[in-house]
Amino acid sequence: MSSKIINKRTHIETPILDTEVDILDLIEKDAQSKPENIKRSKPEKKSLLKDEIQKIAIFPGTFDPFTLGHQSVVDRGLALFDKIIIAIGINESKRGYFSIEQRIKMIKSLFLNNPKIEVDSYNILTVDYATKVGAGYILRGIRSVNDFEYEKTIADVNRELSGVETIIFFTEPKYTHISSTIVRELIRYKKDVSGFVPSEMNLDSYVRNNY
Repeated sequence: MSSKIINKRTHIETPILDTEVDILDLIEKDAQSKPENIKRSKPEKKSLLKDEIQKIAIFPGTFDPFTLGHQSVVDRGLALFDKIIIAIGINESKRGYFSIEQRIKMIKSLFLNNPKIEVDSYNILTVDYATKVGAGYILRGIRSVNDFEYEKTIADVNRELSGVETIIFFTEPKYTHISSTIVRELIRYKKDVSGFVPSEMNLDSYVRNNY
């Protein structure tokens, strides 16, 4: 009886394990051969971040000179835009009190350490300049209801022409009485204008040079 059993067992393809060592060895080999235990190289992580489109706005004006009201609009606009280009419009038929070069220098000195601010000049249609520099927005500040009516009309035309949107900020109450026109008038009569313009521009030095 025992010999028949042995013969049958010898024809089984799976090896007969006679010792505990053999059993442990088989278990270990089986564990190593399982797919989940095979070490695979980790796939390289692909960047899912796409190039973000910058929100660029131009802040156009004559800025003759740049006032605290203008500075307030720019500072508030920085919370909305990645870059603001302060664009000085050139009117060939009108001579300003300060030259374009002086205005650019003054404004640059004010925002010297802010990489989000650029200062430039232009002599084309404002909306065309916005398109030229890749700006999708025009930033404006208004001090009165009359300003609003005018700015709304221009904003509607600009949107129709190129799709450029206009963002309007209402001037802070403490600056509503300040305008470049008033500052120039005070300068002509040699009045102190330090309460109307940013001190960092050092306006007095430019005034002395213009006399």
